[in-house]
Amino acid sequence: MTTREPSVAAPGPGGPVLRLRDIVKVYGTNPVLRGVSLDVSQHEVVVLIGASGSGKSTLLKTVNLLERIDDGQIFLSDTDISDPTIDVDATRARIGVVFQHFNLFPHLSVLDNVTLGLRKVKGVRKDVADERGRTLLARIGLDDKAGAFPDRLSGGQQQRVAIARAVATDPELLLLDEITSALDPHLIGEVLDLVGELKDAGSTILMATHEIGFARRCADRVIFLKDGLVHEEGPAAQVLEDPQEPATREFLHRVLH
Repeated sequence: MTTREPSVAAPGPGGPVLRLRDIVKVYGTNPVLRGVSLDVSQHEVVVLIGASGSGKSTLLKTVNLLERIDDGQIFLSDTDISDPTIDVDATRARIGVVFQHFNLFPHLSVLDNVTLGLRKVKGVRKDVADERGRTLLARIGLDDKAGAFPDRLSGGQQQRVAIARAVATDPELLLLDEITSALDPHLIGEVLDLVGELKDAGSTILMATHEIGFARRCADRVIFLKDGLVHEEGPAAQVLEDPQEPATREFLHRVLH
């Protein structure tokens, strides 16, 4: 493997939204992240690819403070969120997260699921939050489902609601972790189309996915993780169509063929 400098994105209008420096995470004696460094600039979409166990999901969990790192630093804008004294809840309020499983509250309506963060975390009045929620539901084509409960929705609809909930609070950063892996193949497109719309609207996104076609179409940069290390990174077209590292070529061959 070629030795690489830390991945640093071109500065966005407001500078990097996320900076990871030499992130290490170890479970017992198993090092899952072994010194990962990367930047995500404002309005940039960065896609993580790699085999299961490469560290993609763990990396996203460290950014959202669901897992504490063992070494390194994580900056959200200019805040060192890896500082043990950081206010975890206040930090998470700045980040939107969607996982592969929808994690909607089954006892709440679709509208209440979408507006929960606005009301409970941001302290927005219910009428104002509901207006915002209905606008988002209309945007994703589910305004007629506002009063329905999650079990009345398809998997693709539930995942779109989960994404709407994540963006309702206008987060600085959106983390998407394999959001199509639990969906039937015919539902994947509608969810990825919504992510494409978020990109067009200027969202800043760090996303782990196996959907190589989506990464080629929507990612500004692609980062290939293997064994907890960045093996290759660069513009999507370069990494996906002309990878320089043998490990990247082997992975893409397996996924695409």
